[in-house]
Amino acid sequence: MALQVSPFPNGFVAGIHAVGWAFILPCFWFLDRIVALCKSTTQERTQRLEQGCSLHPLKVFFGFIIFFILFLATAPLGFLGFMLWAPLEACRRPFYYHRETPSSPEKETHRGFELVGKASFGFATANLCLLPDSLARFNNLGHTQHRAAVIGQHIVQGVCRPHICIFVDSPSSCGTLSASNSILPTVNSSSYGATDKHASQHSDSAEVHVSIPKSNSHVVCVPCDDTEEPSTDSPPLLYTNRNSNQQGRAGHRSAPRALLSQGLRQQDDVPWEVSPLFPANVDILCLEEVFDKRAARKLTQALKPVFGHVLYDVGVYACQPPCTCSSFKFFNSGLFLASRFLVLEAQYHCFHNSRGEDALAAKGLLSAKLLIGQNQKQKKVVGYFNCTHLHAPEGEGEIRCEQLNLVTKWIGDFQAANKLPDEDVAFDVLCGDFNFDNCSPDDALEQNHCLFEEYRDPCRAGPGKEKPWVIGTLLEQPTLYEDDINTPENLQRTLEREDLRKQYVSPPVPAEDCPLDYPETGQPWIGRRLDYILYRENSISKHCRTEVEEVSFITQLAGLTDHIPVGLRLNVVMDSAD
Repeated sequence: MALQVSPFPNGFVAGIHAVGWAFILPCFWFLDRIVALCKSTTQERTQRLEQGCSLHPLKVFFGFIIFFILFLATAPLGFLGFMLWAPLEACRRPFYYHRETPSSPEKETHRGFELVGKASFGFATANLCLLPDSLARFNNLGHTQHRAAVIGQHIVQGVCRPHICIFVDSPSSCGTLSASNSILPTVNSSSYGATDKHASQHSDSAEVHVSIPKSNSHVVCVPCDDTEEPSTDSPPLLYTNRNSNQQGRAGHRSAPRALLSQGLRQQDDVPWEVSPLFPANVDILCLEEVFDKRAARKLTQALKPVFGHVLYDVGVYACQPPCTCSSFKFFNSGLFLASRFLVLEAQYHCFHNSRGEDALAAKGLLSAKLLIGQNQKQKKVVGYFNCTHLHAPEGEGEIRCEQLNLVTKWIGDFQAANKLPDEDVAFDVLCGDFNFDNCSPDDALEQNHCLFEEYRDPCRAGPGKEKPWVIGTLLEQPTLYEDDINTPENLQRTLEREDLRKQYVSPPVPAEDCPLDYPETGQPWIGRRLDYILYRENSISKHCRTEVEEVSFITQLAGLTDHIPVGLRLNVVMDSAD
């Protein structure tokens, strides 16, 4: 049974809640503009220097006075709205659910298991820093509403591009290979509003129209002289369905050596790439720091033609019952989940141990059970997807470890409560911004957490040691608009060169009172990787086998966020015998 769309028990409560928020919004917006006027991004400061603008102090002075007067004038109405809005938060389900009615049922189901017993699933995660504009500027990012619309457009452009699969038959190397970015359409860098010098001229209410390509997949067969011809029994129809879920492979197959130079590379049996576009046909998308409600709605509007099921505005506000949240919550969790598949069940938990500025937001865990389709025996196939955003301040690993303990417990409880005997589980994925990396001495406590014994991290070689091809995902905020990283193509080239990468990716955090010796002799410079996509095998059906098809570090959001999105594609093979 699918989720109820409305988070409220009835329409009357929903109406009163909407009226209360409508009263709050003008007062909140004027306060937001007061702070935003006084805080400029480095891009805006550079533009003023280039234009020789000397009127900015007057703009700040008079703008501050005007917005402050308007703030005072709307404060009584805002207080009245707060008195209506805050009590009703206690009866609001902690997320909104948007469901887009598909033109046909097949568009939100996966037929790979039903037809051939195998399938491929794409996941992606990104921290977008969609805070209210005034607060986002402290991370050197502005124009939150415009960024949200542009980000949604770019994600759709990336995931809807044709998925070209190359088959290579060779005695030493065979398999499918997603075509590299060199043979795929790229997005004109001038369309990236946050990196355009004229971005500041766009209003926060800018609308972005998204066009979705109709074509999704193509197959290219490349036979070799010393091998047999490709089998005519192979099901090419699996690669022509609108969903990527029609794709799958049995057994592990390495990426062809002759094609590795095109962009997809392979080390330690894990194909990986730095891509200027989101992977084609992502099935489930997890976003963090989507704190702003209007930005969340803009993202939903942009993504809903592709991801028909969206959970947004996830979290709790105001004062909650004791032992649920630690303090008054001014912001939600910032979590945002978009899925091609039907959401059967969803549950949110709030961390109770947050401190400092993190305690103002309702960070926690969102767990969802998704309906994938059927297997060859007409048995229901489901998947579990979990996303979280852990405590941020450095040097507080004990808090993050306690939160990881809670994440492990809550995921186990959710799956135990919602698991049915007549269904198969195809995947169990956990992703999000963990706010610790696997190379900083200061994060040693989290690196050794038992969570990594249950969930596999394809980028991790062991506690405190990354695989040599891994790339850090946290960018240095003061340099976000430098020429080397302000477009997807430039950021891609920078990340692929170690000498440039270390200038723009945040370095590891040393342990207290200990000098940092990084990297070790003979090891590459990686930087802080805070964004994770993990998968677990011991919780899925016994006759399912999982392997990593590809790991992606995505540069398409250059200049729009201070994190590098990460993608993961998993192949799942389901044996016919129980």
